[in-house]
Amino acid sequence: MKKRFSAAVLTALLSVVVASSALGQSAKGAAVEIDLGARLKEAEASPRLLEAANKTGSKVASFCANCHGEGGNSTNPDTPNLAGQNTSYLLEQLRQFADGRRRNIFMEGMIRALSADEKVGVVLYYSQQDVTFKPPANAALASKGQEYYNKICFRCHGDQGRGNDKIARIAGQQPGYLALTLKRYRDGSGVRTDPLMAANTKAMNDADIAAVVAYVASMH
Repeated sequence: MKKRFSAAVLTALLSVVVASSALGQSAKGAAVEIDLGARLKEAEASPRLLEAANKTGSKVASFCANCHGEGGNSTNPDTPNLAGQNTSYLLEQLRQFADGRRRNIFMEGMIRALSADEKVGVVLYYSQQDVTFKPPANAALASKGQEYYNKICFRCHGDQGRGNDKIARIAGQQPGYLALTLKRYRDGSGVRTDPLMAANTKAMNDADIAAVVAYVASMH
């Protein structure tokens, strides 16, 4: 059974993680940064290294499950699924949290405290987990979303919503997280910027977003 923590315990752990991360960064000084992309490719090419990386990733994921759910399937509609996410894309998100391009104090502290092998391991672990299928709660709304998706979104995210090394898998993603992300891109209100996403969401109204979310959340 996976361990669960109260909000107070998580907060205390975060303070330790942030402090440890700061000390680690100070001790490293000007040390050369490990090439995580190369480490990921090395692990993917070797059955022995892949097995070891998955074991490491599974241990890290046991803590991540407190927010992102068992196997990366979140139970909170506002917290993203990590299951089935593309490895290179997910690794880039870890980099962005670590260097401040994506902002979340808890995620930033956690990721900075992870070793290179732990980062690669958790990415590989989540990429191999299945996304829990969720049938659309409103089939008519999802159908409208499918029409919109097939006109615009498929060009980058693919017919099945699975993206690629540089573009996120969105199929089966949590609806609250999807809606918030689309609105932030449309309104330019988030820390992350992406000219292509901004351009493609600019004309979306809230009804369009609700329809696309209903469809994408039900993809698998």
